[in-house]
Amino acid sequence: MTWRDPKYPLPDEDAFEAIKAGVDALPPGSKMLLNSGEFYSWDFTTANLQLLARFFDKYPDYAERTFLSVKGGAPANSLGLDSSPENLRRSVDAINAALRGTKKLDLFECARVDPKYPVEEVIKILVGLKNEGKFSHIGMSECAAETLRRGHAVHPIAIVEIEVSLWSYESETKKVIATAQELGIAVAAYSASTISLASRLPLADGSILIRSPTENDIRRHLTRFKEDYFKHNMAIVDAIKVLAAKKNISPAQLAIAWVGSLGAHVIPLPGSSVKKRTLENLSGGDVELSEADKAELAKIIADHEIKGDRYFGNDAAAHLWG
Repeated sequence: MTWRDPKYPLPDEDAFEAIKAGVDALPPGSKMLLNSGEFYSWDFTTANLQLLARFFDKYPDYAERTFLSVKGGAPANSLGLDSSPENLRRSVDAINAALRGTKKLDLFECARVDPKYPVEEVIKILVGLKNEGKFSHIGMSECAAETLRRGHAVHPIAIVEIEVSLWSYESETKKVIATAQELGIAVAAYSASTISLASRLPLADGSILIRSPTENDIRRHLTRFKEDYFKHNMAIVDAIKVLAAKKNISPAQLAIAWVGSLGAHVIPLPGSSVKKRTLENLSGGDVELSEADKAELAKIIADHEIKGDRYFGNDAAAHLWG
């Protein structure tokens, strides 16, 4: 909602309606997982959290109907890694300051694993901040399965956030999902669509809904959306559309259903800034996939090699599977 070209801002009311629609559609007693970040804006500020604070100002009853997970741990107003005790405290305090007391920070997680600090030390720092009442749960993000196990040994990890999409279903993805199931940890399954202007669903940055990224779309910078790779990579989207048509559902709903079918502990994390799309995405959670459907999807993944890495041409620089 806020990781957008500043020339094309999303009006608050549009954002608010998209959030409200999702929460209102849930069964009584359920909570909507909201995923935010200290740096979710084009200038890496707390704009996303400020948006949420304005939402909870207007709709205070929704604070208890949502579970807020926020990534931090980068240097102030930038991307990068700094899991020092001083910066983790700064990051958590900046998040809470942006929220202005409108909503309890339910879960904090470092956006990436900082190789300068053993994960055990980082989790111990977060335990201290949690015990001070600054947030309620500890998460991890973009970590390898063994790293998740090490962190969980220090303090229970509530959620691990990793990319899970039909364009990105790697061997380490499967290991993290299995390890999380063993340890009783939820998986928040995002797609790289969370860094796109028009993120829609967990299939390759919303690619089901576009045929090419537009000028104001951050996806045009992603390797898989470069002209050399884009047409090749869209072949899997066409295959998904065929199967979705057979089931009389949208490709978005099929992609979300596939993510959810990977385990009861796996939570699809599609992005939407439109009320209609939010409701469509939620309906994907109700789609039941047969074993034949799953087998066909597995064959589609196996038959379609995806060209390009997940981000900007250097996955190592993106600190994936830390």
